[in-house]
Amino acid sequence: MPAFKTLDDLTDIAGKRILVRVDLNVPVSDGKVTDATRIERVAPTITELSKKGAKVILLAHFGRPKGEPVADMSLSQIVMAVNEVLGQKILFASDCIGPEAEDAVASMKNGDVLLLENTRFHTGEEKNDSGFTEELAKNGDIYVNDAFSAAHRAHASTEGLAHRLPAYAGRTMQAELEALEKGLGEPARPVVAIVGGAKVSSKIDLLQNLVKKVDALVIGGGMANTFIAAQGIDVGKSLCEHDLADTARAIMAEAEASGCTIVLPSDGVVAREFKANAANETVAIDAIPSDAMMLDVGPKSVEAVNEWIGKASTLVWNGPLGAFEIAPFDTATVSAAKFAAAETKAGRLISVAGGGDTVAALNHAGVADDFSYVSTAGGAFLEWMEGKELPGVSVLTKA
Repeated sequence: MPAFKTLDDLTDIAGKRILVRVDLNVPVSDGKVTDATRIERVAPTITELSKKGAKVILLAHFGRPKGEPVADMSLSQIVMAVNEVLGQKILFASDCIGPEAEDAVASMKNGDVLLLENTRFHTGEEKNDSGFTEELAKNGDIYVNDAFSAAHRAHASTEGLAHRLPAYAGRTMQAELEALEKGLGEPARPVVAIVGGAKVSSKIDLLQNLVKKVDALVIGGGMANTFIAAQGIDVGKSLCEHDLADTARAIMAEAEASGCTIVLPSDGVVAREFKANAANETVAIDAIPSDAMMLDVGPKSVEAVNEWIGKASTLVWNGPLGAFEIAPFDTATVSAAKFAAAETKAGRLISVAGGGDTVAALNHAGVADDFSYVSTAGGAFLEWMEGKELPGVSVLTKA
């Protein structure tokens, strides 16, 4: 992995103005934060810098305001939640550039934490406009990026600032990069990847990259149906992208050429309707009734998945094996997640997982805290798995 500048490289920062890019794009209902996970993730960096006497100035986006102020996308509504997580009162400025921001920064004392208003209230943010970036840079002496989740975007606050100020990775960014390096960069082998979810079309790049890097690729969820159908098997009314049959076959051929084993379901749990506790049955994969749909992989398939996890030294997971949101079609995902968690706790497995549905599935199984690392980064995690360079990461590389 390339060497990155981290907070360990920062010394004598008392009184220094440090612009810290964080991810505070948290769910809000009726003006209140309903899940503070992302705030909790960046708290260590903020607290460390504050305790060392720095003036900590937070940059963040919230929602998609498209370059103009939108009242219900103001970061002012999350100030209280940030206060509670940090255990200290933070300051707030009604803009991220201009007189409001400059006056707020000028009035800061050592150790203070200031949150600037939504960077996306300005069109220059997403355009990575040099003028806007310069306005942001005026308020800082040092730049720290602790928002891996936004690192796949070359925006002013995620990439542009690193060209204008000394740039470092925050603790959350550092932890993410180190975990991902263990996942696919220089992993302990054998490496097994589990990829699920609804559609192959959203993960073509991911699958094409993984078959060249892992020893076994487990495909589950709705996308497994496309691979099964591509082999000439009738999947009934199951979710299936029949037009991607050639793509699926090409990925399987690439896997074979790369020495990667593709693991598809051998049996499935089928139902005639998509609802909780719908009447269901378990059938062999080549015996799906024409009027039924597969909503989960079956017990023999789960056994095979767990066998592969048991062989692995490293597991990378993105996407559920079935329709985990509704019982009993969560059985396979929960079983595999618990088995992977047990292997991790026993010290036999490095497990790295990420993606919105994946995090929800692991939380549903009650094992998210037992994995080696669970990324909340969403799109950035997916692009990393696809093998793409992330501009907000590459700009932090040591010269």
